[in-house]
Amino acid sequence: MLGAAFALMAAPTSVFAGVQEGVDAWRSGDYARAISEWRPLADAGDPDAQFNLGQAYKLGRGLSQDMGRARELFRLAADQGHLQAQANYGLILFQEGDRQTAMPYIIAAAERGEPRAQYVYGTALFNGDHAPRDWPRAYAMMAQAAGAGLPQALASIEQMDEHIPAAEREQGLAMADQMASDNAAMEVAVAPPPPPSAPPPSAVPQQTFTPVEVPPPVQTAPPPASPPRQAQVQAPPPTPPAPVQHAQAAPPPAAPPPPAARSGDWRIQLGSFRERPRAERLWLDVSGRNAMLSGLQPYLVRAGPYTRLQAGPFATQNEALRACQAARAAGSECIAVRRE
Repeated sequence: MLGAAFALMAAPTSVFAGVQEGVDAWRSGDYARAISEWRPLADAGDPDAQFNLGQAYKLGRGLSQDMGRARELFRLAADQGHLQAQANYGLILFQEGDRQTAMPYIIAAAERGEPRAQYVYGTALFNGDHAPRDWPRAYAMMAQAAGAGLPQALASIEQMDEHIPAAEREQGLAMADQMASDNAAMEVAVAPPPPPSAPPPSAVPQQTFTPVEVPPPVQTAPPPASPPRQAQVQAPPPTPPAPVQHAQAAPPPAAPPPPAARSGDWRIQLGSFRERPRAERLWLDVSGRNAMLSGLQPYLVRAGPYTRLQAGPFATQNEALRACQAARAAGSECIAVRRE
């Protein structure tokens, strides 16, 4: 059964302040109070309250689980344009077997980047079931869902690797990259500008940002294949001298060897921005939250008017997908991409 993400939406105006009060009560574990705040607003037609009350019915918290009532509340909110409700409504319909009605909701949610919907749509595209067979697009959808850390997608994309030709997988990854860039660009376009004053020094992460500036790719003929590298055999270390028979100060400990240089054609992409400083701030934030990410090399990739924030490199796609899970845990969207 597909997983269900729980997202609480607060109404933007004080008229429906009870929605936010319900959110606060829910987060504190007072489910009964949350439901008492949302129910009258949901009955009055507020889509955020309808969505939240639908989630309560879906999860069975504060009241008896009732998937039929949850589905109806999601439908009411979806009809008013509530995007998360549209995704949940489509997924419930799909699980219940009404897949013809469900697919338009699932496709719309998948195009917006909803991982569960991308998993379902990618499966449909791969099988040619409830959608025309399209392996590159199926791979693009599944790669994004896998990059979001959805366990089912991580398993499915490994199976797709065995059946989809390499050329079509490459086409799908390029498509996934473009989808992620388009979604990130839309998010940046509506995001408020950063505050004019800088945060206090204590709030600034003490890190250095040394990205690799990557220009737009140039269309050239591929270079010839390099000959295989010869294995480097290292000479054994010299035999240490015999210890001196009188007391002497112990030598200082040897410095640890530098970490091995990373290599590979895979990276993770964390976002696409019109302003380069936004990409830099994102990297400082996510790399400061997760030790796995702090050891990666960030890249700023120019793509028309946008700057894509990528990090890596990784030898395999699976390594990149695991790093995407760490990035999402640190609060960033993420997909695995192949170096251009």
